[in-house]
Amino acid sequence: MDRRFKERLEARFGAQLTGPIRQRHDETEMRIGPGDVVQVMTTLHDEPELRFEFLSDLAGVDTGVVMQVVYHLWSDTTTDWLRVVADGLSRDDPRVPSVTFLWKGAEWMEREAYDMFGITFEGNRDLRRIYMPPDYQSFPLRKDFFLPDDAARSPGGGVRPMERTHAPSNAPMTALVRRGSV
Repeated sequence: MDRRFKERLEARFGAQLTGPIRQRHDETEMRIGPGDVVQVMTTLHDEPELRFEFLSDLAGVDTGVVMQVVYHLWSDTTTDWLRVVADGLSRDDPRVPSVTFLWKGAEWMEREAYDMFGITFEGNRDLRRIYMPPDYQSFPLRKDFFLPDDAARSPGGGVRPMERTHAPSNAPMTALVRRGSV
């Protein structure tokens, strides 16, 4: 855990932080508002003492109350990974600026978050579904997504059954018994 890194972030981004900076093991987490994404991410990427030139991951999150976008960044200026959480996006119309102007690889990650959570990344030049059919009307990873209301099913297709555990049809019974349970 790089404690000096935490102090540098607090000094540099104190006005944009929406909560305390947290550190655990080799990760540092900071929370910002969606309106501060462009300024904070540009600073993290461009300033020589920060130099976060590698976006490892970008993911959408649905807390059930608000939506979030989580960015995982790496720099050779610290031993810690940096997690930046853009917090407080509206559930009705979640929007956040795209970071594709800094990291070209963010385009597909933003498309995935759009497809699964319905988060609009303003400025992404190719924001369209990446997994689901283009005419699909729902967002499968949102907390309010329910299988019985699945719009992808054909009319009369019924409710998709919940997953049931069963033994593979060609497995011998001895392969299905846990060791030590008989």
